[in-house]
Amino acid sequence: METRRFSFVARAVLAADPASQQAGRYNLDGDIELQVSVSPMSSGCISKMEIVVTNSHDDNIVLHWGGIRDGKEKWVLPSRRPEGTKVHKDRALRTPFQKSGSGSSLSIEIDDPEIHAIEFLIYNEARNIWYKNNGQNFQVRLPRKAENTQNISVPEDLVQIQAYLRWERKGKQMYTLEQEKVEYEAARAELLEEVARGASIQDIQARLKKGSNASEVKDQTPSKSESKIPDDLVQIQAYLRWEKAGKPNYSPDKQSKEFEEARKELQMELDKGASVDDIRKKIAKGEIKTKVAKQLEKKSYFSAERIQRQNRDLMQIINKYAAEPVNKVSTKVTEPKALSTVELFAEAKEAQDGSLIKKKIFQLADKQLLVLVTKLGDKTKICLATDFREPLTLHWALSSKGNEWLQPPQNALPPGSELVEKAAETQFASVTSDDPLLQRLQSLKIEIEGGDFVGMPFVLVSSGNWMKDNGSDFYIDIGVRPAQKDAGDGSGTAKSLLEKIASLESEAQKSFMHRFNIAADLLDEAMDAGELGLAGMLVWMRFMATRQLIWNKNYNVKPREISKAQDRLTDNLQNIFRSKPQYQELLRMIMSTVGRGGEGDVGQRIRDEILVIQRNNDCKGGLMEEWHQKLHNNTSPDDVVICQALIDYIKSDFDISVYWKTLNDNGITKERLLSYDRAIHSEPNFRSDQKEGLLRDLGHYMRTLKAVHSGADLEAAISNCMGYKAEGQGFMVGVNIDPVPGLPAGFPNLLQFILEHVEDKNVEPLLEGLLEARQELRPLLFKPQNRLKDLIFLDISLDSSVRTVIERGYEELNDAGPEKIMYFISMVIENLALSSDDNEDLVYCLKGWKCALDKVKSKDENWALYAKSVLDRTRLSLASKAEYYQQILQPSADYLGSLLGVDQWAVSIFTEEMIRAGSAASLSSLLNRLDPVLRKTANLGSWQIISPVEAVGYVVVVNELLSVQNKTYAQPTILIANHVKGEEEIPDGTVALLTPDMPDVLSHVSVRARNCKVCFATCFDSKILSDLQAAEGKLLRLQPTSTDVIYSEVSEGELNGASSSAASDSSLPSISLVKKKFSGKYAITSEEFTGELVGAKSRNISYLKGRVPSWVGIPTSVALPFGAFEEVLSYGPNKEVNDKLKILKKDLVDGDVEALAKIRSTVLGLVEPPQLVEELKSKMKSSGMPWPGDEGEKRWQQAWTAIKKVWASKWNERAYFSTRKVGLDHEYLCMAVLVQEIISADYAFVIHTTNPSSGDSSEIYAEVVKGLGETLVGAYPGRALSFISKKSDLNSPKVLGYPSKPIGLFINQSIIFRSDSNGEDLEGYAGAGLYDSVPMDEEEKVVLDYSVDKLINDSNFRQSVLSGIAKTGSAIEELYGSPQDIEGVVKDGKIYVVQTRPQM
Repeated sequence: METRRFSFVARAVLAADPASQQAGRYNLDGDIELQVSVSPMSSGCISKMEIVVTNSHDDNIVLHWGGIRDGKEKWVLPSRRPEGTKVHKDRALRTPFQKSGSGSSLSIEIDDPEIHAIEFLIYNEARNIWYKNNGQNFQVRLPRKAENTQNISVPEDLVQIQAYLRWERKGKQMYTLEQEKVEYEAARAELLEEVARGASIQDIQARLKKGSNASEVKDQTPSKSESKIPDDLVQIQAYLRWEKAGKPNYSPDKQSKEFEEARKELQMELDKGASVDDIRKKIAKGEIKTKVAKQLEKKSYFSAERIQRQNRDLMQIINKYAAEPVNKVSTKVTEPKALSTVELFAEAKEAQDGSLIKKKIFQLADKQLLVLVTKLGDKTKICLATDFREPLTLHWALSSKGNEWLQPPQNALPPGSELVEKAAETQFASVTSDDPLLQRLQSLKIEIEGGDFVGMPFVLVSSGNWMKDNGSDFYIDIGVRPAQKDAGDGSGTAKSLLEKIASLESEAQKSFMHRFNIAADLLDEAMDAGELGLAGMLVWMRFMATRQLIWNKNYNVKPREISKAQDRLTDNLQNIFRSKPQYQELLRMIMSTVGRGGEGDVGQRIRDEILVIQRNNDCKGGLMEEWHQKLHNNTSPDDVVICQALIDYIKSDFDISVYWKTLNDNGITKERLLSYDRAIHSEPNFRSDQKEGLLRDLGHYMRTLKAVHSGADLEAAISNCMGYKAEGQGFMVGVNIDPVPGLPAGFPNLLQFILEHVEDKNVEPLLEGLLEARQELRPLLFKPQNRLKDLIFLDISLDSSVRTVIERGYEELNDAGPEKIMYFISMVIENLALSSDDNEDLVYCLKGWKCALDKVKSKDENWALYAKSVLDRTRLSLASKAEYYQQILQPSADYLGSLLGVDQWAVSIFTEEMIRAGSAASLSSLLNRLDPVLRKTANLGSWQIISPVEAVGYVVVVNELLSVQNKTYAQPTILIANHVKGEEEIPDGTVALLTPDMPDVLSHVSVRARNCKVCFATCFDSKILSDLQAAEGKLLRLQPTSTDVIYSEVSEGELNGASSSAASDSSLPSISLVKKKFSGKYAITSEEFTGELVGAKSRNISYLKGRVPSWVGIPTSVALPFGAFEEVLSYGPNKEVNDKLKILKKDLVDGDVEALAKIRSTVLGLVEPPQLVEELKSKMKSSGMPWPGDEGEKRWQQAWTAIKKVWASKWNERAYFSTRKVGLDHEYLCMAVLVQEIISADYAFVIHTTNPSSGDSSEIYAEVVKGLGETLVGAYPGRALSFISKKSDLNSPKVLGYPSKPIGLFINQSIIFRSDSNGEDLEGYAGAGLYDSVPMDEEEKVVLDYSVDKLINDSNFRQSVLSGIAKTGSAIEELYGSPQDIEGVVKDGKIYVVQTRPQM
């Protein structure tokens, strides 16, 4: 079970304020929030409470609740309950939340006047997660009648007496001025509570004056002392106040107020009888005086210290390590071993005895012991068999929890068994079988009825000798585990490694020593499997670290042995880290689950020093003795938490609830304490005179525990790197850790700065320090170093601290402007980049944020528009990282989790929790804060309208458009798709497509939407999108404007006559194809291009030549005309290919769509006729184009393969379904191939000479990408730079959005073969983009750095390029006399047009 903590903005007990119904607002997890409000007295009920959980997409959350009556702790269950409420175990109510938009809500009405508060928790049933209020129940106080009456007051003299009585009850403590005010108001509240219960003022007056001496109260009222308070004490008190507040930056006015408040506090102490000397002794300690003196020296009093960050070249932190592809995994085949006699027996029994629960074979020297557990109905059968030849007795028991020994019930005893103390003894007997091999075995069988027991501990006895499992009792699970999700066949994992881990798990469960040694032994095999092998090790270690696996099973091991095993494992991991830098990210995650360890004395100190604490502080019994026994038996990371809980308990003046809170917040329950082999039953119970000594000694002991168990703990990691020596007093005596050699100058001071400020409320300087330390440390991680693992653990701890500090700083950002949020984002990205193997994209995002900050400071009018593009790119980078984790980790978590029987909820959220554990989750939260601010500042609104068509339809929600592109909806459908890449088809029946994804306005799917009159828009507001998704199944009307989509629910009657692409078949275009014949030529020049020989793409390029302005370039072209493909098919050597294609095409006609891929593959088997080669060579050379064959036969074969790929694209799935949808005869579709020399482009563009989003013919719309245009027209994530230009003012283009595409495609001199079918650019049918254009050479994918791109940073260059593109579009539109869809490139400032077609 998992319990979540959260930040909150409310009181611990939510008291309803009559003036405001808001009772509390809490952050539960990430961006999930809880809001509680209470309304007093409405008709028929006393109070109404509204509870809302926002930004939660989970349908499985319930309210676990009850009422509180005065003086009673037990919950009462109100009779008035919301619909769907169920009683849980007669102790609580459970009410399901109702989904509403992006969240869930419910309301409770309470009509029982005795109930004064509601207590509750939020429970996620599917994931077994409880959301609590800092480990406690939420409590909401309900308004009373008296609380709602504004004119009730209590005389001040009575309040004064009540306050005195409270002070007396609390031992007459010394209060600060602030505490005194709080106490006074608490006294007033208590009296008002009495009035609310019906007491009169006279009753209260009589009670108070009877129970106290009023004159004594007056006598105790402090009289003002005339003693003057020295300024140095005021300065110290002010410093203490500032430190307690988290060292915020104060303005001069606030500083003055702080000094006055400090003076008042000290004066209060004087008034209570303290002397100046008493105060000086209390607060003017040496360390504090030094800190104050330093602040005064620096003249930076009340302002946080900052380190000076170095101005680094961010390019130096780029890692381009890419691990081997997932499918390149070691696939060693080993010969199956012959089965042993015991294994043969196991096979036979499995076939006979019901459902298998557990099968385990133990080694007994050179013999084997089989334990087979099966289930049949209500009976559990346990069969044991062995090839051990001597007489053998089973000494056994049963357990209902842990490793306890319980005497078996009489009905479970096999014949001849004897009961002994807490156990039974049963003799093995020879196996009866027809197989002579099996007759050599001896066995026994136990049958247990019911399900009260979960395990069977046992030992074996032979000739008076006790036989154990490597020194500990044997143990076998017999309980039925919850059903596991089918994890498949282990594909996408290092399967053999995971199965080996599973086979060794029972050995690993004995102790951490066993687990760490096994892990160290498996690392070589993991490395043989590469990335997936290490992913498997990470999953196993993470299951261990999150307590999904047993830590210790009745095995006594010394702490020094655990420490030594940790040391061995981390040494091995360190060596891989050094030699395989491409795996460092996975290795860091593995090491973060394992303590540092250490040879020899460091581990043994755990055993020795607990005795020092007991001796020094006279605490040898109770909890301390039980903990001592646990530490001696088997120490674990739980001991760090127990030690911290004891420290917190002592610091709180022995408040036992603080002890339990620390334990529970860190996953340690009472049940877990009892489950240890040496159970902890007692609670701490110390005397006040032990306080100082225990705090001192437990603080020293914490260092020892963390030195072994907490490699990633910041203080421990810094100590290990900076070195420390024996401190005396019995702690770490003889331990002398030297500083790591070769640390940069000033690095120790930087780490000291971090330690001094690690609790600061103002987190910005601390974040700068943490990141500066990581940057200083980074070069050392790549150098030979004997102490490398200490540096790795330090870097892991600094990384982890950034995440926790960022989360602590969220409150600081609540009222911050965008500049500060952007700065925080840049710091989190820097941290994430420093922890990632392949971080090039993250580094360029970081550079983008730094440019955005510069634009803010320089007051660039487009700063928000630019920052929005960087934000979009950052989100894409995070999505890519999450996808990588999902691909690498989740299959291993699923498969290993199923093998080990890990709880399904822990398996299913494994990757999600790994992402949450890093900086990525914090970064996502910060981006969500900034996005609406940028959209508002840049006037972007919540929508981008791609196709503005009014629509009415039923809402359907899908994850990917790709998954439904071939579907036909029977009724008009508004499709909401989370993912739209840009190349998909729009399903039949769709009248609107809405998505949060960001396809380009000129992508294929966008063009199809406009052509088919389908409403298409991107929604940037998650709340609006959630609201629309919540309307699934409902009939909505969408009314798009230029910047918004207005939506409303409508009745069925309004559907009739509504504009819809699905309304009738008459909306489909009436088009047909004319089959083309081979002209007798395999190749033609552009001068020969006609409608009978080539498609519109080739003809338009030929038409433009000599007609466009001279400053527009047109590439030279030749073509393979219509019919060339069919002629090649008839070429004699291609007969086998032709025959196979005929069969596959028949299969396709019969409905086998899988034949499409087979057809494309078959086409690639064509051989070229010599005449084709000669004709194409002649035409290309006569046109001045390079001939590939001049560079050798291999280059020609590359060109020939590209030509065949273009022909094969006739059978692309998207193209085939598209033609079938509009009734085109696919057999009549003919493919010419346009051959052009590639222009090695700086930029590529697409122009629509009429704005497609608004239909405004007076302005040109264009999109520009860096590199080749395939990233613009293909399914590449991110947005292009977009702009509009009025045709009346082509020199003044207006940028609508900056680019966020992370990838650019580049190619050197090459040839491209473009599809040019007779099915493209038919009037009323957008066939363009359905078929492939294939370059002869593969494009190079380059991660783009927009911070050095002139198009982004040089306004003059941008104006020149964009206006040139606009002028090109205007000139071509004028030439054709109609709107045009134009593709082109920019090279060295010159514009080239590679194709144009009518704008659809």
